[in-house]
Amino acid sequence: MSDKKERKERITRAELRKNRAERVRRKDWERLLGEPEGAEEQVLLDRQERLTGKGELTRRRTVRAAAVGQELEDPTLPVLLEVDERVCRPGRVLSVHGLWSEVQEGSGKVYRCTIRRLLKTLQTQQRHILAVGDRVMFRPVSENPPEGVIERVEPRRGLLSRSIQGRQQILVANVEQILVVSSAAEPPLKPNLIDRMLIAAEKGGIRPIVCINKIDLVDPAQLQPLVGLYSQMGYQVLLVSAKSGWGLERLRRLLRDRQSVLAGQSGVGKSSLLNALDPRLQLRVAPVSPDSQKGRHTTTTARLIPLGFGGYVVDTPGIRQFELWDLRPAEVANFFRDFRPYINFCKFPDCTHTHEADCAVKNAVADGRLDQRRYESYCRILAGELESLSQWE
Repeated sequence: MSDKKERKERITRAELRKNRAERVRRKDWERLLGEPEGAEEQVLLDRQERLTGKGELTRRRTVRAAAVGQELEDPTLPVLLEVDERVCRPGRVLSVHGLWSEVQEGSGKVYRCTIRRLLKTLQTQQRHILAVGDRVMFRPVSENPPEGVIERVEPRRGLLSRSIQGRQQILVANVEQILVVSSAAEPPLKPNLIDRMLIAAEKGGIRPIVCINKIDLVDPAQLQPLVGLYSQMGYQVLLVSAKSGWGLERLRRLLRDRQSVLAGQSGVGKSSLLNALDPRLQLRVAPVSPDSQKGRHTTTTARLIPLGFGGYVVDTPGIRQFELWDLRPAEVANFFRDFRPYINFCKFPDCTHTHEADCAVKNAVADGRLDQRRYESYCRILAGELESLSQWE
């Protein structure tokens, strides 16, 4: 009786992607020539009204699962598929290249793997079912060359993700900390991008560290107001220079024996910092464009890199736009640590801190107790989330 109950609990209905929809542009107009009036509307109705369960509205399939999504505490995975652990091995995704990925098993051997079709067709809000850093179960199909098939993605933690066209793009999974890398000059510092990535880090359960590179190009005293602002909020701030070596030993201690990710706009020197920390990596770098003062995309895909002094780090491509994922407008203020002491003193419980009267946050900005730039950054993020809400709902 217990075996039958256990077998029943392992069977669940999983939603699949609706990849059987009709073409947007019809190519059979000639078939309607000579048909009576109204035939076109009838054809459209016939195609829309389906009696099977695999039409435009629903597409489901019964699958065997190790656990259903509600038990995983991982909203990115709808179901944890059951696999044959006698033939599958655990591994970790080093990089993702469209239809195939690099997966490293425990011995260090790297396999070129495709993804199981059922796993690819599960209905999720992600742009891609797989992310760099994912822990997976894969089935080897060849040892020379080493190739395999990814059968299951294990539950994730420590996510860094963003929104692209209303869908979630997971940049990296299963990391402990993120170094939000910016540059003091060439390209110029963008505090608003730092604010967005700090919010994404806190939402994903990752410890954020603000890292400002290229301090050899400016007087470090110019950065003290910004450093002091983030430090007062409890964020750790590093001033480093990949060229002169300033602050590299402190950065090395932070990365040693940890799972980390470096993220920031193009040209801030993420790959240069890693080369300076571990010269054997020899990552490709390029100077900033002298005309646009923007970086060039030398890192084209995220990659999980083992460090010679211990730990792993993910070097990500440069980010020029970072739209936050799954953030409601009412939640934005709560992710601004410096706003929290004032939020409860606003007159209205649903205060947006933009136009309401007797707003404690606005009063604190006017009195100089809150930084004006941080408040302007909040208003930009709030306006962007309101626009996204109206666009995708």
